[in-house]
Amino acid sequence: MKIGVPKEILNNENRVAMTPPGVSMMVQKGHEVWVEKGAGIGSGFSDAFYEEMGAVIKETPEEVWAADLVLKIKEPTRDEYQFFREGLILFTYLHLAASDELTDQLLTNKVTAIGYETVQPSEGVLPLLMPMSEVAGRMAVQLGARYLEKQSGGKGILLGAVPGVNKGNVVVIGGGVVGSNAARMALGLGANVTLLDVNQQRLTELSERFGSELQTLMSNSYNLEKVLPQADFVIGEVLLP
Repeated sequence: MKIGVPKEILNNENRVAMTPPGVSMMVQKGHEVWVEKGAGIGSGFSDAFYEEMGAVIKETPEEVWAADLVLKIKEPTRDEYQFFREGLILFTYLHLAASDELTDQLLTNKVTAIGYETVQPSEGVLPLLMPMSEVAGRMAVQLGARYLEKQSGGKGILLGAVPGVNKGNVVVIGGGVVGSNAARMALGLGANVTLLDVNQQRLTELSERFGSELQTLMSNSYNLEKVLPQADFVIGEVLLP
């Protein structure tokens, strides 16, 4: 199979769908991997590294999109619809619920499109969303802490505080992958952290994992109305499939 890895063109998207070691694995299995020139630069992978691992560097997106299977990170933009065709297999984040236009284009051109966010083994987890969710949870706290700083327009609150000053109050709504990682980061900074979830078993698991440092509550309107006014920073991570 010919596998194409185009350069992401969405603003500020620096990821790439396949690393050079990943290319090596595909080549060893007998596939041919075409990587668009400069596709890995934003992630720190040079074209030379890809070539060393067995990739064929292509100069234009047209060449890469001619592959049997195209691997991307972000959902295709309007500039990429021109590459859709019958027989193309596209594997990327799609988020079709947010785009009637993309959905119509995929259907009209009879593309076989697989969304990372919909791949779900029998046990019900979402393995291709999990790494992004881990990053999102940790980054949320990192960014929130920055925007609480006075020079960023915040109230001048240090989440972990110093002796003689109150800690920042962080409220996490949802105890999934994003929420548990956010709670871990916020606790690590020394904040007061309250996490709410509708699943009692999940709350028990998180209480056992983090101990008495984490305040857990059932997520309902009463508890939300009680904790939100006291929060300096709220992280919402509820996933509704």
